Amino acid sequence: MRKGLLFVLALLVVGLALAPCAGAAPKVIKIGINAPLTGDIPKVGEESKYAAQMWLEDLKAAGGINVGGKKIPVEVIIEDNESKAESAVKAATKLIKQDEVLAIVGPQASKQAIPAGGVANENKTPLISPWSTNPDTTKDRPFVFRGCFLDPFQGPVVANFITEEFGFKKAAVLYDVASDYPKGLAEVFKAAWEKLHGAGSVVAYESFTTKDADFSSQLTKIIQAGAEVLFTPQYYNEVPLIVQQAHELGFKGPIVGSDSWGSPETTKLCGAECSGLFFSTHYAAAGATGATKAFIDRFQKAYGYEPADVAALTWDSLRIVQKAIESANLTGDIVKDRQAVRDAMAKIQEFEGITGKMTFTEEGDPIKCAVIVRISDKGEFEFYKSACP
Repeated sequence: MRKGLLFVLALLVVGLALAPCAGAAPKVIKIGINAPLTGDIPKVGEESKYAAQMWLEDLKAAGGINVGGKKIPVEVIIEDNESKAESAVKAATKLIKQDEVLAIVGPQASKQAIPAGGVANENKTPLISPWSTNPDTTKDRPFVFRGCFLDPFQGPVVANFITEEFGFKKAAVLYDVASDYPKGLAEVFKAAWEKLHGAGSVVAYESFTTKDADFSSQLTKIIQAGAEVLFTPQYYNEVPLIVQQAHELGFKGPIVGSDSWGSPETTKLCGAECSGLFFSTHYAAAGATGATKAFIDRFQKAYGYEPADVAALTWDSLRIVQKAIESANLTGDIVKDRQAVRDAMAKIQEFEGITGKMTFTEEGDPIKCAVIVRISDKGEFEFYKSACP
């Protein structure tokens, strides 16, 4: 009897020695980047990639992420979503199931972030979108977060700014009906404007479809409707065409944009046509101080140009993920670790980012200020004023 018991105990000891160490931290932490490196807005993907490279450089220099007093090396896996919803879904699926990343940063644009966020939530993998302002990105998705303000905040900010700055009563909207971000923000702006000025005060509400390049028909209707201001929440590849054609057709009022205008490519492609125009965004590079200026200077030195808001938001999003990982109890079990990181992200109440101080809601959305930027005669993005909740 005693010999049999000793034999069983011996087998247990050997089994434990050969089994993987339960509760052991992972040997490497994999973070996925889902970004538009090609397609309609490749500059957005490029800046996201560069911000991730800078973050990884810092972690390599530090020996990895500090988890429970142990430094764990980090690997960043970047997938191109081609600025397409279906490609963003494929990228998210690959990162989750094949690469087994702990968390995903991106997609940036709402058109890709909404479907990719659905994949992440279904597979219980934490995902944070740096730049997607559409509410549907995080709605009813406990595993999905964001690093930027939402359109329900941005729309009224722009409507209030135009009203206070110019005193206008009649507005027009021109937007891409096939893209989640501009479509959602156009709707929110229209509702906010009409709340201020009454039904019918948006005198023209015109749409087009992605890849369109001729907006003369819509702009003619806008001018004929007597619009005093035009709001167009489009990307840098479309804004110059819209502004130039509006001026050629004789539109004299200001053209106002949103955070999608924030790429340096906007002024590079638009030139003097965009001088003096305004848009709402997440931060202004001109006049930045402290950690924000340090990031801008480092980015510019490394890559040769001033970073737009998407780069800064990607940096903040990566640091939010890092903060969550540092406070999570990692076990080496990817399913348990993803849950632990998600739970840690949900517990972050306040975060000091280079795009401002953030207080997170239960839905994973930050409450933070917006910035109104003016485009100078030199094509620079100048801070004009803040707009806070």
